[in-house]
Amino acid sequence: MNDTTKQSEQIMSAAGQSLAVQRSGGTHRPGDSIGQGSAAAKRKNWIKRAKYFAGAILTIFVTASIAGLVLEGIGFTGVMMVALAVMAAAYVFSNYPKVKVPKRDELMKGDPKQMVARTELWLESQRPALPAPAAKIVEDLGVQLDSLGLQLETVDANHPAAREVRELVGEYIPETIENYRKVPQHLRGEAHAGKTADQRLTDSLGKISTEVDRVTRRLAEGALDDLAIKDRYLEYRYGGDELLEDMNGKSK
Repeated sequence: MNDTTKQSEQIMSAAGQSLAVQRSGGTHRPGDSIGQGSAAAKRKNWIKRAKYFAGAILTIFVTASIAGLVLEGIGFTGVMMVALAVMAAAYVFSNYPKVKVPKRDELMKGDPKQMVARTELWLESQRPALPAPAAKIVEDLGVQLDSLGLQLETVDANHPAAREVRELVGEYIPETIENYRKVPQHLRGEAHAGKTADQRLTDSLGKISTEVDRVTRRLAEGALDDLAIKDRYLEYRYGGDELLEDMNGKSK
């Protein structure tokens, strides 16, 4: 077994350990974004709010300045009105516009990056209604979807793995959660056919998480194989330190 093969196995093993660690504890807090896609969407929204607030402040001060010139001063009342207008603008634009939570039929639209961001935002909106074990898996799914989205950006849209991901993201995940939410809250802890609704939801999301991990690994194998082939070529083409030492020894 050569070094490249060992490195490939280590990468795959580390991916599995990372998934296990995330499921057993993780680092997310309840109010955090579950992934980079949803976090980026929220940052974009905050930038938009900041621009609106800056525009409002500029309008307020320009208006106050014009009023001061026309009225030869705005007096204490005018200053207080300006202060109140600034505070009102700060309140409004610290809360609006809200980040738009996508609807279920919008999850599969757009490129992989957009699909991941929409799905993460949708999952975050569902998280408060889920039992703690299921909410933890949802947080882990955000991390997995980030990695998967990056891989899908270099994969043809008609690739079997890409179609499988869209099915997982656009159908299985939302169907599982929506079916759970149809169960009245006071019945979710009661056993039905051997399991409670909470247990079935957690088990189902766990299986989906495992499937997402499997697809990620399948896509990663191609990149790892390419890396191994390139490494072998470079070793053959240019040789390693041992080969150079042998050649130098023979030339003496």
